[in-house]
Amino acid sequence: MFVKQLSIFVENKKGRLASILDTLSKNNIDICALALADTTDFGVLRIIVSQPDLAQKVLREEGVISKTSEVLAVEMNDTTGALADILRVLGEGNHSVEYMYAFVGQKDNKALVVIKTEALEAAEALLTENGIHTIHAENLYRSF
Repeated sequence: MFVKQLSIFVENKKGRLASILDTLSKNNIDICALALADTTDFGVLRIIVSQPDLAQKVLREEGVISKTSEVLAVEMNDTTGALADILRVLGEGNHSVEYMYAFVGQKDNKALVVIKTEALEAAEALLTENGIHTIHAENLYRSF
């Protein structure tokens, strides 16, 4: 099982991002990871939230276009080179990273990174074989 991520298409208009985040806040939806990619006319906001299905529903009601996808949440030591080690393992297993971003929380000298690859199951198995721990959605908030 993987972590569900929302990709939200945000018009490049003053106050639009704040409006989207306010909608989530008013519905008691916590954001634990976030990345924003910008283009001239719109941005893509990728978020991991406490209640992804509810988030998509309330955003749809506000006319916000979003889609869900699955990603890996990978726990790593918060030390120099830890992320490079993870990427090396994926590269040696012939997995390319489509995108990634950091998790906001941190506990017990651990950090978390969100990784999107084409073959999530195979990438997760490879990481596990190499002693790298992934966090599943049901454990996400208990771990961090």
